[in-house]
Amino acid sequence: MSKTAVMICGHGSRDVEATVEFQLLASHLTKRLPDHDVESGFLEFARPVIRDGLEALKSRGATQILALPAMLFAAGHVKNDLPWEVNSFAAENPGIDVKYGRDLGIDGKLLKASAARIEEAWAKAPAMDRKDALLLVVGRGTNDPDANSNVSKVTRMLWEGMGFGWAETAFSGVAHPLVDEALDRAVRLGFKRIVVFPYFLFTGILVKRIYDWADQAAANHPGVEIVKAPYLRDHPLVIDSFVERMGDILAGDTAMNCQLCKYREQVIGYEASVGAAQAGHHHHVRGIGTDADHGHHHHDHGHHHHGHGHDHDHDH
Repeated sequence: MSKTAVMICGHGSRDVEATVEFQLLASHLTKRLPDHDVESGFLEFARPVIRDGLEALKSRGATQILALPAMLFAAGHVKNDLPWEVNSFAAENPGIDVKYGRDLGIDGKLLKASAARIEEAWAKAPAMDRKDALLLVVGRGTNDPDANSNVSKVTRMLWEGMGFGWAETAFSGVAHPLVDEALDRAVRLGFKRIVVFPYFLFTGILVKRIYDWADQAAANHPGVEIVKAPYLRDHPLVIDSFVERMGDILAGDTAMNCQLCKYREQVIGYEASVGAAQAGHHHHVRGIGTDADHGHHHHDHGHHHHGHGHDHDHDH
């Protein structure tokens, strides 16, 4: 029985360092998956391309291939280009079971890794109350508002979890505000320190541009301290979240995102809510009517579980 093969799919970059960092991540993953045949490749700009990796796995006898996108969010590349590459290979090789994993997305482990990167930068700067600092989270801008809004969600969760005085979201390109614009506005809010955190896996033209903008703002506003936090890179929790995506594919769970429900997993800042009874917030409207019903409401609490979608406010 041949073992399940894994294809790690990167976006690719013209930046040599970015390619090296992707390969570093791929090598960590390979070590973590000794029972799997692992290949990695890029959509564009760099070699090997994804097709080469798929062909290599095929030549070594793979009967099942899990394609994992090494990308944070599902924008055009994850929704279109990558499936096209993987699906055309699958169509030509009906004997191979090719399964496709979802983007890393917003996940408790990635948020913890993000918080750790921000803490690293914070620890190096002079002591200060976090309430006096603003956090600027920078994502890769796309023309997909859904992907862009995910960056705002990351910002919000880090802001609440870490206790900054304020937080803003900016983008490295395509979407607004761009980093320079966001920094100019952030300075006007009057915070003594601005922490710039690129929510990116790898360096590259965009991350370097973000840091350049931060340096420019520091030069223009000598009274404000601008701290550059490291991006995610190969943080151990990033590797964990890849391994988890693999398990998701094998379990057939590639759609719903329950990871962030604060009852399920420790989300930064809400550790006390883990394992709390998940009472349905809306049991008061379930059996509306007679007093006789009241005794039964308690039995409903368990129904508010993940199968129903855990955005608890949807039933209004």
